This record gives sequence, C-alpha cells and structure tokens, in this order.
Amino acid sequence: MLGINGLELVVLAIIAVVVLGPERLPEYAAQLARLVKGLRRMATGAREQLREEVGPELDEVDWRKLDPRQYDPRRIIKEALLDDIEDVFKPVSPNAPKPAVAVPAAAAVAVSRPAVQVPIGPRLGAGDPAPYDREAT
Repeated sequence: MLGINGLELVVLAIIAVVVLGPERLPEYAAQLARLVKGLRRMATGAREQLREEVGPELDEVDWRKLDPRQYDPRRIIKEALLDDIEDVFKPVSPNAPKPAVAVPAAAAVAVSRPAVQVPIGPRLGAGDPAPYDREAT
C-alpha cells in the first residue's frame, strides 16, 4: 500500500512509542484512524460523483491501455511499420476486384512533359579541390 514492509512498520511503532509516550499514543492513533476513514470516504464520494457525471462509458474504458508506462516508441513504430508491410504483402484472392490506383496530379504532369537535360560540369580528378563560391556562403 505505502511501500512499508513489516520490519519498517515495527521500527516506526517503536519510534512513535518513544517520541509520543504511552499516554498520548492511543489518542494520536485514533486521530490517524479518523483521518484515514475521512480520506477513504472522500475518495469514494469523488469516484461515485465522477461515475454519475460521466455515465456508463467510464466502465468501458480500458485504463491499462492508456497507462503511460506502456508507452514504448520503438514498439509503436515497429508495429506501425509491420502493419504497412502486412498490407503490402497481403494475399489477394483471384476473384477480388482490383483497387483503382489514383495517380497524383503532379505525377501525371511529370509524365506528360519531355525530359529536360541539365548540363553537368567537368568531373573532378583525384586530389582536385572542390569548387568554392565565396558569394554563396
């Protein structure tokens, strides 16, 4: 609950007896018990109020799935990439209709234009320095 094992609880009880004394210890223990009961009552009331306001959808939420400790970016990327690969290599039945492939407009324009030749300068030999343009930097 609080991460306290049996030995630590015994040590805390001994320290409480020494510091508070046997006369005041029952009084403080009763105050602590009332505090814990009040906190539990408040938590239960808040939970019930939330359930009333949100409705039955709150019970349907899988809270383990939303736990941030489950977040592993490598696993998420791996699963996303594997999903894409599975879609590509998914077997298609011979009777299934073939999907229409949409060609982007930019690709259609690029196909219809003639190829443009870009002049390339002379090749550098081994050990030649690369050209340097002072105005470009």
